[in-house]
Amino acid sequence: MFVVTGDGDGLSIGGNHLLHVLRRNVDVTILLFNNRIYGLTKGQYSPTSELGKVTKSTPMGSADRPLSPCVFALAAGATYVARTVDRSIGHMEETLKRASRHKGAAFVEILQNCNVYNDLAWNVLYDKDSKTQFELRLEHGKPITWGPGDDRRGLVLEGLKPKVVKTKDVPESALWVHDETDRATATLLAQLWAPEYPIPLGTLLSQEGETTYEGILVQQEQKAISDRGPGDIAKLLMSGETWKIG
Repeated sequence: MFVVTGDGDGLSIGGNHLLHVLRRNVDVTILLFNNRIYGLTKGQYSPTSELGKVTKSTPMGSADRPLSPCVFALAAGATYVARTVDRSIGHMEETLKRASRHKGAAFVEILQNCNVYNDLAWNVLYDKDSKTQFELRLEHGKPITWGPGDDRRGLVLEGLKPKVVKTKDVPESALWVHDETDRATATLLAQLWAPEYPIPLGTLLSQEGETTYEGILVQQEQKAISDRGPGDIAKLLMSGETWKIG
């Protein structure tokens, strides 16, 4: 099942619902379209709007620090977390296919434009020149690198601090290798952002084989039947402190 939401609905109005769906590992695929604005309600700032963002509801600029949807999902316990961008159709299609196959709570942040109230919010990934400098496509088991030719860059980890390096200046063995099964490093990646870092796209975390919320309920039902036999709904309704009137 797919649930489609946005940065305002999913992280503010419906934040409580999103939190508990993810932590329970309900078998659902959640697509969160992030345009960094309340588009449907005419341009107020949202939980992902930049600090200082001027909107109809923040004429002097937003005083809120923006929330990262992927960091939220990882902290809440989603077992699949990914990010893609609306203008990369092929990448988005593959990401959605993979998320839909995941058994458990799958969360996909889709960076989306709002050409009415927040046009080119993701221009860093739309503009041809800046895209080569900031678009990082993750691949499991491969070094984290991006960019063209001689200017290709990569990440190394200095303790828990990511550092940008030129790949020609370090041995390949020094580069950070992406492990999509590791929640801790997925959370580090989810926090990276331009202009200091590239913007990671693709699967941040994929933990297969985790028991779903529905699976736990089925196990409980089967155990109850095994221990006590089939239930009797009429007997259950008339048990305990009940009264007959008239």
